[in-house]
Parts: sequence; C-alpha cells; structure tokens
Amino acid sequence: MTGANHPPHTGRRGSLLKFDLIQTVALAGVMLFVGYGLRRLLPPLSRYNVPAPVIGGLLVSLATLVTRGTEEPLLVLDSTLQTPLMVAFFTSVGFAASLSLLRRGGPQVLLFFTAATAFAVTQNLLGGGLALAFGLDPLFGVLAGSTTLTGGPATGLAFAPFFEEAGVPGAATVAVAAAMMGIVMGGVIGGPIGTWLIERYHLRAETGQLVRHSHLAATDVVESQLPGGSTEPPPGEDRGSYLLLKNGVAILVAMWIGGWVSRGFGALGLTLPSYIGAMLVAAAIRNLDDRTRMLGLSQQVIDDLGSASLSLFIVLALMTLQLWEIAALALPLIVILVAQVGLIALICRWPIFRLMGRDYESAVMSAGFCGFMLGTTANAMANMESLVERYGPAPRAFLVVPIVGAFFIDFTNAVIITIFLNLLG
Repeated sequence: MTGANHPPHTGRRGSLLKFDLIQTVALAGVMLFVGYGLRRLLPPLSRYNVPAPVIGGLLVSLATLVTRGTEEPLLVLDSTLQTPLMVAFFTSVGFAASLSLLRRGGPQVLLFFTAATAFAVTQNLLGGGLALAFGLDPLFGVLAGSTTLTGGPATGLAFAPFFEEAGVPGAATVAVAAAMMGIVMGGVIGGPIGTWLIERYHLRAETGQLVRHSHLAATDVVESQLPGGSTEPPPGEDRGSYLLLKNGVAILVAMWIGGWVSRGFGALGLTLPSYIGAMLVAAAIRNLDDRTRMLGLSQQVIDDLGSASLSLFIVLALMTLQLWEIAALALPLIVILVAQVGLIALICRWPIFRLMGRDYESAVMSAGFCGFMLGTTANAMANMESLVERYGPAPRAFLVVPIVGAFFIDFTNAVIITIFLNLLG
C-alpha cells in the first residue's frame, strides 16, 4: 500500500536511536567519564575547572546540533530520572545547612555569608536592569545573574523550566552558556585580583612558611567542623554499605516529605522548584540530628551521594540541550555577563576585602569570593590555592570560603531566585 499513511523510508529514519531509561542513564554515565578523560587530556579544561559532566553532556548536544535539520533527531532519550537526580542533589545541599556549622565558623563566616547573599541579589538586579534595556524580559537577566553565576550550571538547569514557563525562551541553553562563561572568568580573574590586593597593600601571611593545598576539596575542609555522629554499623554489617544505606535513605525520606511541603507551597500560589521542599526538610533533619545525634548522619557520605546525583543530572540535562536557541540572544547575554564580571571584580577589590579585615587573609578570601560568585566552589578553592602556594598559608580563608561557597550560599540563592521568579514571573 502507498499513500499519506506510509511515507517513504529514509536513511535517517532508519538510523534513529531510541534509548530507554536504563540506556539513557548508562549513556550519561559513559559521557561523564568521557568528560573526565578529556579534562586529563586537555589541561585548559582542568585549569579553568570546567566540570566533567558539562563536557560530556555538551558533546552529545553538539552532535545533536550538527545533525539538526534531518528528518529525525539523532537521539530520543528517556529523561525520567533527570528530576529525581536533581532533587537528590539539592536535598544533600539542605543537609549541609547546619546552624552549628555556622556557629563554629565564627562571626566572619556569618559576615561573609551575608555579603554573598546580598551580592547575589545585586547580580539579579543588574542582570534584570540590563535585560530591560535590551527590551527583554527582566527574568532573562536574573537567569544570567545569581541563577547561573552564584548557582552554577546545576542551579541554572534546575530552574530553567520555570524561566521557560515565565516567558524566557531557550532558558536551559542560556543557563549553560552563562554558567560556562562564569566558570571560566571566575578562574581567570580571581587569582590576579588576590595578587593585586596582596601586592598593592604589601600584605603577607602571618608566617613565612609556604604550604600546598593540592587538590583540596571544600567538603574535606568543612567536614571536620560538623558534629560527628555514630558510624558504627549493627553487628555483622559492612560499615561502608551501612553508611551508604543509612544516609541514602535519609535523602529519600527528605525527598518524600519534601514533596508534600512543595505541594503545600503550590497550594498557596507560590512558584517553587520541586526541590525546595526537600531542601527545607533536609535542613530540619540535619539540625535535629546535630542536637540529638539520633541518626548519626555523615555529611561526607551525603555529599558524595549528592555529587554523584548532580553529575548524572547535569549530563542528562545537557544531552537534550538545543544549542541553536541561543543565537538571537547572544549579544544581550554577552553584555550582561561582561557587566556581571565587572561587578564581581569591583566587589572583590573593595567591599569584600575591606569587610573581611583588609589583611592577607582578606585578600585570599576575596579571590575565593570571586571564584564561587562567578563559577563554582572549585574555582574558589583553586584561586586561593594559587595564592597560598606563592605567599603563604591562609587557614581562616580556607575555613570561611568553603563553608559559605559549598554549603550555605546554594541554600539562600535558591530562595532569592524563587522570590525573583514570583515577583517578575
């Protein structure tokens, strides 16, 4: 038979690849490790802290871009697990919101955290104002503000559907482009700003001993400051498996109860991403456990589970990215991002440096502030490492910056973005 119901066969239609849930997650895992491999092979990717999940996911989206215009898409993927993985990561962020950790960090942590929160709002005001100047929805500027700069690619991709619903076209693509530029610039300008402050004001470390913080991770720095809980398994149980199971179940329970909390907010007419409820519940569980030690949660294990979830979420989100959507928005996006980089550079050279004490440690903190307010906490740590290797140790900076950059700012930034969405959406 012939006719409209039976179109002629084409090579492209025959080569269409449809992946089920397991195949999609497996492909994401493979591309994640491709990203790790490319970071090792191409030193600039590692030097500027470009995340391996971003590299792997973008390779698939680039392949989709190259084959665009053919009769069928290159891949049809099952993204069922994308949202649960995203919620799991932000739930792990909620578990890090320990008030006892904030107290242990001392007044400087609270001061640094307050400044980061205030300037995250400033990023959105600047971005929204410039977007209006281009005749665009101010939410476009919010997306190129704290959503992707302070928040990074994970927060940008998590909030992208809400920006799409509010009228920002190609939100996911814009989010990735803004986050990538932020990551690069956060690594490029942070070290020079710290160096300028140190040399301009003739600052030196309290001791002349040079130290190295090779591959120092923010979670390693902070873990020792959190209250400890019992990690001993029941008799006959493997300790590692027991810790993974206990903390994994804690994340799942927070996600379960958090779903009810998010639906309650929705009933009140509030536009909230699905993970907000889980973050709030996780924070409540964490602070209850800090006081009672009933659960004996391990933040290190929770962070590891959250990091694995985040990596797979980013790859899954980027594999379906439509890169061509950003072409018409390139000029306003570039202008907004250049202005954002200038804003953070100015902030680090003046108010942050003065606010934190105008000493050597303050200069190192300013470099770290630049890293996580434009890129990621990895940028912040790398910026500070480059300074202490040359000028000497800065133990206070290596306590304050990770607590704020890796733990608390993600929590308040989600609230800030939500407020802007509800006010401007």
